Amino acid sequence: MSESAIPVHTVVAPQPLRLAWQRRVQYALIVTDAAAIAIAITVAQFGRFGTESLHSSAPHSTQYRALALIVAVAWLLALWATRTRDRRILGVGLIEYGRVANATFITFGLLAILAYLAQLTIARGYLAIALPLGLLLLLSGRWYWRSRVQAMRRGGRCLTGAVVVGGAAEVERAVGELGGQLRAGYKAIAVVLTDDGELSGAASALPRVELDDLVDTVRRTRTRAVMVAGGLPGGNEQLRELGWAFEDSGVELILVSRLIEVAGPRMHWRPVEGLPMVHVDLPRFSGFNYSIKRAFDVVAGGLALLVASPVMLVVALAVKADGGPVLFRQRRVGMRGGHFAMLKFRSMVVDAEARRDELMHLNEGAGLLFKLRDDPRVTRVGRVIRRLSLDELPQLFNVLRGDMSLVGPRPPLPAEVDRYEGRVNRRLLIKPGITGLWQVSGRSGLSWEESVKLDLWYVENWSLTNDLMILLRTARTVVAHEGAY
Repeated sequence: MSESAIPVHTVVAPQPLRLAWQRRVQYALIVTDAAAIAIAITVAQFGRFGTESLHSSAPHSTQYRALALIVAVAWLLALWATRTRDRRILGVGLIEYGRVANATFITFGLLAILAYLAQLTIARGYLAIALPLGLLLLLSGRWYWRSRVQAMRRGGRCLTGAVVVGGAAEVERAVGELGGQLRAGYKAIAVVLTDDGELSGAASALPRVELDDLVDTVRRTRTRAVMVAGGLPGGNEQLRELGWAFEDSGVELILVSRLIEVAGPRMHWRPVEGLPMVHVDLPRFSGFNYSIKRAFDVVAGGLALLVASPVMLVVALAVKADGGPVLFRQRRVGMRGGHFAMLKFRSMVVDAEARRDELMHLNEGAGLLFKLRDDPRVTRVGRVIRRLSLDELPQLFNVLRGDMSLVGPRPPLPAEVDRYEGRVNRRLLIKPGITGLWQVSGRSGLSWEESVKLDLWYVENWSLTNDLMILLRTARTVVAHEGAY
């Protein structure tokens, strides 16, 4: 071991073979799932047969009480069989929600097959209540515990310790990403360098372990994860041997994908003997899926406009009473470089644009962005509606007109686009959005590089499911007033 390498067991205390927080969350999920299923089945029973079904001795009542027990047991078994409580998916990603939905559909699919084969008559009203209500309650329970886990992770708890292996540049990047994305659930506790590079930043403060001592150190300290961020000196053969060494140990072996901007759903594993391949779906900005996105924008945007109209009327009257026009129109760049007039409730004085140059030396924005936390041009009403994000409600009209989408990259100014370089122009391949990853990941607190990275990731990996998740996260961000000024 070199002089610079520090044995990880001298710094990191051994971890329990199975983290206590994971057990507690899994037990809580079991209880929550059982309660959700019991409520759904009980409501379905009452909704279809009324309260007399609980004590009636009629054949159909007895049949449905037995059916309720069968469905409950089968549902819980399906949730277990589809690994909806796997510790690797606790609190992160969409896989958990997808598995819960799959378990639900499997349960009722098998029920339908059983009813057909046994010639059982099952009331459609019973199923029509139990299935959607049960799925909604199950997902709500998962969302609640996920929120609790994420809140604890932001406080430095509920994290799985990981040894990061790779070249210096790869290790630095992985450690930095883990430190900035605590929602992922991992915390770097040591590093293994496979080259002669020098570490800087957070990675340089971590204990060093020699590659030859990795397996023994991980076992001795009961470390729960090994993250390979780059190639190993021995190539794929050494990686295979590393996997063998951790068999039946409970250690997670994680390979950090070099397909940096590609989301999991776009990567498809195709096993071929002697030549395993990963297929990558290229992003599409037209066609059926994009038409679905547009249809969703129209329907959801129209409903949102209808619901928000009373609030918009009150805001419009307040802005008008403050003097000047109600709406502020600003030229922005949309899909494929086209210009459009983006609408907002006016939150600044009428001559705000003319006064921008005199305030440029106070700019707190990053990169090409101009931002001032205490901008003197903001009106009294403007400070309130900005804080509550009400100034952006008129952009729903932009969505209905087709200039914008509900979810997308941040709509840039023409002056910003004129200074775009390289791949940053890919932000213009899709319609800008009222909200996006930038909105739910820090808003005004993001650096220029972080904002660009999030927008490009969205452009490369957009989907209707991701849009729905971003909209839900946006509602939480707006309520918490995070990053708005």
